[in-house]
Amino acid sequence: MKNFVGGALAAFVIGAVSVSAQAADLPSIKAPPPPPVVDTYQPFQVRLKVGGVIPLDGGATIYDAGALNPVVLGAGGPLSFGLATLRSGGPGTVVPGATTSISWSVIPMLDVAYYLNKNWAIEAICCVSHHHIQGTGVLAGSSLARTWVFPPSLLLQYHFTNFGAFQPYLGVGVNFTAFWGTRAGNNSWGLTTVPGSFASNVGIPGATASFYSASISPSWGVVGQAGADYMFNEHWGVNVDVKYIMMEPNAHAYIIANSNFGAINPIFIPVKAAVKIDPLVVSAGLTYRFGGGMLAPVLANY
Repeated sequence: MKNFVGGALAAFVIGAVSVSAQAADLPSIKAPPPPPVVDTYQPFQVRLKVGGVIPLDGGATIYDAGALNPVVLGAGGPLSFGLATLRSGGPGTVVPGATTSISWSVIPMLDVAYYLNKNWAIEAICCVSHHHIQGTGVLAGSSLARTWVFPPSLLLQYHFTNFGAFQPYLGVGVNFTAFWGTRAGNNSWGLTTVPGSFASNVGIPGATASFYSASISPSWGVVGQAGADYMFNEHWGVNVDVKYIMMEPNAHAYIIANSNFGAINPIFIPVKAAVKIDPLVVSAGLTYRFGGGMLAPVLANY
């Protein structure tokens, strides 16, 4: 009996070793590697939006550009109308209390961007808006000018991509603003003289005036930007955006005035204005990204 048990145990050990050796000779089968993850990076972007252009200031510093008339001097008064009416200290000086306000506007907007990578992009912004510049203070009641504004901007942006579909960004760049189709207001308003001035003492309490000529020079400025996209998929999303543009152009205009002192009518008064517009541009619209298929697939690093 002892010999039988010992033989059975020996046979079991030998069989186990044989099966193990055969298993070691079989080829090993490994799980296939996961497929590479293809990035959905789209380098080109177009946004169609509606925006509001809201001047944060709109005020201006008005300068006497030198209204001279020998008739006034011949009547014993100063050669400058600014001095004759005490509305300024003479050519080149500020007209106290004279300033402006500027209307806001709602406009369509187009933004075009190229992504250097998933985070950095260069964006060009284009729009056209129409504004009305009106006089306030001493110029209250006057319509200085109406003008079209073309303010293209170029910005460098950084996009945050670690919030999933919500992708905020910041941008900074340069703005160039051109003004075209500028025309003077041509409305009539009352221009008064200061009591005790030469004009008032000779019987000219005021005049009926209007801006009959106006022009606005182009301006350069810095633009700052903050916004966010919410992407529904790799191509389509919605956008909200806020921009602040430093816009401070110079305006040149002529006032034509007629008073009850017929010998010097009409009176032509040139003025210059340093206008602070500094608009806030608030916009919202659609985002479309494309162009990923134009480049070789980019393998994301995970």
